[in-house]
Amino acid sequence: LEGTMTILQKFALGYSVVLLGAAALNYVPGITDVDGRAFGIFALDLFDDALHLVSAIWALLAAFFGARASKVFLVIFGALYLGDGVFGFFTGYGYLDFGIFTNASEGLSFTLFRILANLPHIALGGVALGAGLRFGRNT
Repeated sequence: LEGTMTILQKFALGYSVVLLGAAALNYVPGITDVDGRAFGIFALDLFDDALHLVSAIWALLAAFFGARASKVFLVIFGALYLGDGVFGFFTGYGYLDFGIFTNASEGLSFTLFRILANLPHIALGGVALGAGLRFGRNT
């Protein structure tokens, strides 16, 4: 499969690895602080871990099934994660973990903490969406 993978499939495969890493953060000793925050920033719970794991499996399956499936994954995943990160700036919470529905809005903020908390979803979503829109099925 490696020799015939398109760039879209390679992106999807890369996302499966990154998302598996995100799902594993809570289970690596020394990553979380006494409050359960990974790197002192991310309060990841079992729901977040499941979301990252399901996303990783989706990315892996997309890479396996081909360029078109990889493109669909990158565009949909990218839009969802990018939007989630943007919502985090406006409310302090995202929608993928239902945080905007279960917490009162903390309002718009661009503090360092808020930037660091939302940057992973903005970066992952933005790169995925950009790659999905930029690269064709045959690249």
